[in-house]
Amino acid sequence: MKYTIRKILPRKVRALLSRSIYVYEVFTYMVGIGKYQRRVTCTLCGNTGTFYAVGHPPRYNAMCPVCNSLERHRLIALLNDREKLFANKSVLHFAPEQSVKALIKRECQYYLSADLDVRQADIALNIEKIDLPDHTWDVVVASHILEHVNDMLALKEIFRILRPNGFLLAMVPIIEGWEKTYEDESINTPALRELHFSRCDHIRYYGRDFLTRLSESGFSVRTFTASGDESVKFGLLRGEKIFICNKPPATR
Repeated sequence: MKYTIRKILPRKVRALLSRSIYVYEVFTYMVGIGKYQRRVTCTLCGNTGTFYAVGHPPRYNAMCPVCNSLERHRLIALLNDREKLFANKSVLHFAPEQSVKALIKRECQYYLSADLDVRQADIALNIEKIDLPDHTWDVVVASHILEHVNDMLALKEIFRILRPNGFLLAMVPIIEGWEKTYEDESINTPALRELHFSRCDHIRYYGRDFLTRLSESGFSVRTFTASGDESVKFGLLRGEKIFICNKPPATR
């Protein structure tokens, strides 16, 4: 039988140790907030002020205290300010983020949110097998979804339900210094996935070949990245990309 130091310690000592570690983490977290906190403007709700730190280790100035937007949500809003992505469009939004949902609903013609758990959205849908007709949507939004699923099945389904000239708005965790996506079927437990892919429910970390996966699914792709000064002003992750994946027009 294997024992860890934690297991062989008396219960009271373990409890004290856990509390001490928690107090230490909270203390360093709060010190970090004070050291790195600055004024940030939210592109979604317009709030300007100090934002919350999120994650472990923390990403400072990450969450808007008014609308709870994160960096990737504010990046979508920044792109939309320039291009009016959703105006007069029918939009299918997977795993809807509340701040982005509010933005889309204000501008689109028709909105539907989808998730495996119907309590989280308007309708229950499996993105790997979308139970909707062909060529029926102008826009599909899938932000940080594809790293959870069989992405090639999902992309094929999204392509199928988009109208000609429609587009997928996608964001994923990606390391562009890697030529190939990092994935391994043997990494199949929550602990291993947390270690290798940063989240217990992720099954890959994308590399530069993400563009190849998109193009092989039929899409033409362009990207959007905020500038350096925009990243500071709006509390964005430097270099984070939105992939705008267009379905070609119908051929005669």
